[in-house]
Amino acid sequence: MNTASATAAEDGRLAENIAWFGRALRAAGLKVGPGRILDAVAAVEMAGVGAREDFYWTLHALFVSRHEDSVVFDQAFRLFWRHRAHQERLIAMLSPVAVPQREQKRESVLRRVEEALFAGVGTERQVEKPRVEVEARLSASVEDVLRTKDFAQMSAAELAEARRRIAQLRMPDDYARTRRLIPDPKGRRLDLRASLRAAVATGGDLVLLKHRGPKEKPPPVVALVDISGSMADYSRHILSFLHALGGRRKVSVFLFGTRLTNVTRQLARRDPDAALAAVSASARDWAGGTRIAASLRAFNVEWSRRVTAQNPVVLLFTDGLEREVDDTLPGEMARLKRSCRRLVWLNPLLRYEGFEPKAQGVAAMLPQVDEMRPVHDLKSLESLVAALSGPLSRRSLPPPARR
Repeated sequence: MNTASATAAEDGRLAENIAWFGRALRAAGLKVGPGRILDAVAAVEMAGVGAREDFYWTLHALFVSRHEDSVVFDQAFRLFWRHRAHQERLIAMLSPVAVPQREQKRESVLRRVEEALFAGVGTERQVEKPRVEVEARLSASVEDVLRTKDFAQMSAAELAEARRRIAQLRMPDDYARTRRLIPDPKGRRLDLRASLRAAVATGGDLVLLKHRGPKEKPPPVVALVDISGSMADYSRHILSFLHALGGRRKVSVFLFGTRLTNVTRQLARRDPDAALAAVSASARDWAGGTRIAASLRAFNVEWSRRVTAQNPVVLLFTDGLEREVDDTLPGEMARLKRSCRRLVWLNPLLRYEGFEPKAQGVAAMLPQVDEMRPVHDLKSLESLVAALSGPLSRRSLPPPARR
């Protein structure tokens, strides 16, 4: 190894540096505990790595357990395992200056890594600062900024606050009638058996007529979540929302990228972090390509009759950027629409004011959708909660693309 890693090995401080590197990764959002840090130190000492690339992949194997954490680990490794004299220069290089749209995702990752590495973990790590507990409440302006800030541009602390607020969202109290009948004093159907039982209690002198009415309960929700590379910054937040939604109603969740994966059981775990970790481990095609038509066909053939028997609300979370657009996509969308009471398309691309359905996949899917809503920040999720309990409105659909 060269640079800082070699210097640390010569000074006998390699284990200490690995420990601080693991803490920085944990601050950046990775699931790194003391056990993994000890395993990493033991693995490096046992393997006797001498090249920087071998050292990189040894730590990667111990610290990275989710697909989406690879980018954060790569940036953190490049920043941490360099000579400490270059820290100020690195911070200056990472300062935001007119970032182009295509580099926003990389810039947000760099900012999260920079906060984890340089906020108390850098040169002054030997000095323990006294802990001061301060009760800080967000002002109205700061709260509005957080509600309208794009998930892809949030820092690590803002992402944690966003997940906390998503878990506290009050789900809609929309109830739908079912065919199952329950005792109801105002029901229209006479319950003869219950009336006779009540008459036995009075010796037949008084017959109180009992009635039954339809049972009402929140309609089930079926969610189809796109986990392709273009949706990776938003998928985890919609999964957090679905986890909170499942606390009050039946929710079936399917992930799709290049294949369809049923993660309903994994997301049903009570602890949200454990649920999201199980979901991430179940999806092999996370942050990969997109095959919307093939995934919808797999759902319609294998799962539709099982999860849409109770006429659910279907939430389709994707940007509609299909890799291979053919004639099957409109047909699969039409079949999905016929099997549900309401088809809501959640598209993060609607955050742009000038969005038009010009892409072939978007144009093919749009005619079969009841509603199309943005889902890129906390405010859009709050609006979705209100919309699920409100009447159907097609005014949210974007206008046709201009020719």
